[in-house]
Amino acid sequence: MRYNYCPKCGNKLTLKPAGDDGLVPYCEKCSKFWFDSFGSCVIIMVINELEEVAMLRQQYMSSEYKNFVSGYITVGETAEQAAFREVQEELGIALDDLEYSGTWWFAEEELLMHGYIGRATKKDFNLSKEVDSADWIPLAELTEHMYPDSPGNAQYGTYRVYMERKL
Repeated sequence: MRYNYCPKCGNKLTLKPAGDDGLVPYCEKCSKFWFDSFGSCVIIMVINELEEVAMLRQQYMSSEYKNFVSGYITVGETAEQAAFREVQEELGIALDDLEYSGTWWFAEEELLMHGYIGRATKKDFNLSKEVDSADWIPLAELTEHMYPDSPGNAQYGTYRVYMERKL
C-alpha cells in the first residue's frame, strides 16, 4: 500500500528525505514517515511419512491447479504461528514439525510469501469451508498439479527447497 494521506490524522502527506530510503511520504502534523506497506502470507508444503503432499483445491483461486496450504499472517502473530494455524484451519490436521524454506515476493498481489515445509502424520482431512477438496499427492506426481513455475512462485520455490534438501 502506498500512502497519500496520513492513516492517523488524515492529512495529505508530503515527500520528505528519509536518509538512505530517499523521499518518503511524511505527515507534518504527526511528524511521522509512512513507508509503503504490504501483506505477508505463509505457504506450507505439508508432507507426510509416505512422502505425499497435501494439495488443496480452492475454486476461487483456480479450477485447474491445486495449492499448498496458505494464508495471511494476522496482526500479533508470527509467521510460524500462522503456518501451524493455517494447516489446522484448512486441513484439520496438526503439524508435527515445521521448517523454514524462504521468502518470495508475489508482485501480482503485493504479498511477501513466507515458505515452510511442514511434516504431518497421514490422516483424513477435516476441511474448512474455504477448501473445496484436498488430497495426499505422491511427491513424484506433485508438479503435475502445481501452478506453472514463474518468478515469485512460492509454491515452486518451496518445492525446490524441499527437493534440494532431500538430496
